[in-house]
Amino acid sequence: MKELFQHIHQKLTAGEDLVLITVIASSGATPRGAGARMLVGKEGRVCGTIGGGAVEYRSQQIALGLLKNPDCVEYDFSLTRDDVQNLGMICGGAVKVYFRFLPAYDPQVLAITEKALALFETGEDLWLLSEISDGGRLGLYTKADGFLGIDGPKWLEERLCHKPVRVTEEGRDFFAEQINASGKVYVFGCGHVAQELVPVLSHVGFRCVALDDRPEFASTALFPTAESVGLIDFTDISKTVTLTERDFVCVMTRGHAYDAVIQAQVLHTPACYIGVIGSAHKKAGVFQKLREEYGFTDEDFTRITSPIGLNIRAETPAEIAISIAAQMIAVRAALGEK
Repeated sequence: MKELFQHIHQKLTAGEDLVLITVIASSGATPRGAGARMLVGKEGRVCGTIGGGAVEYRSQQIALGLLKNPDCVEYDFSLTRDDVQNLGMICGGAVKVYFRFLPAYDPQVLAITEKALALFETGEDLWLLSEISDGGRLGLYTKADGFLGIDGPKWLEERLCHKPVRVTEEGRDFFAEQINASGKVYVFGCGHVAQELVPVLSHVGFRCVALDDRPEFASTALFPTAESVGLIDFTDISKTVTLTERDFVCVMTRGHAYDAVIQAQVLHTPACYIGVIGSAHKKAGVFQKLREEYGFTDEDFTRITSPIGLNIRAETPAEIAISIAAQMIAVRAALGEK
């Protein structure tokens, strides 16, 4: 999403009109759900995708037409049998797509993109608001600043959640989507699996912090996609991090003792996911240590996922990273439904 705003700002300041295409509703076996976006300029697609195939092709053609005859419009696509075959889908579906014309040099849109890019850097919870009614406007919302660039009603604020939502009330129609979340992934231990895991997680939108007590491993050169990399005292992680209910923890240090020490500390935080690498045998040993030395119970251990990741018979560090990322995507999706 950050890349989308960067392209919008670059193109508009260069004097180019754009059309922002957003999937605002979908049903059936459609390739992308609500919140999928694509940006189209005079040369065609600039960035993003709404799933490829027939819907994306038709949407690009509509957008090119709107660049010649500026307007903001809503289209319903029902996938026919031929569309289904072209997309390689099992069954059909329906997609509702909103097209927003963005004129070159538009001060309101440029102000929104600049503010959004600044907020991405702060790591705040951030929502993008598209008003579909009355010609429409783009706006933002943060818990700290409220509505930005748009006169949002109180009832819209109350309906914002972690998944895309369309809200219609009092003659106004909005599509709202959270585009940045405050939660991070804290990876304790910067060995081979962590070096494979962080790039995968970063690519699918997780904000990663890589931590180790060895200077040669706590290196930005090893983790170019991490939000930050740092040295940490494993025996007192509170000096370095404060974990919230939106944060994920991956424990993959170089030894059982450090894993136990970190788990003992993390279990006293509200972290939403605690994953620990290792075998079932290692898990039993660490849990026993946590019982005897720290007083934790079996109920406490229900918060820990160990061995970490989905059981896909992963063996190499890269395969293990994929299994962990898949599991964390599922956890994140479940959080988004709350």
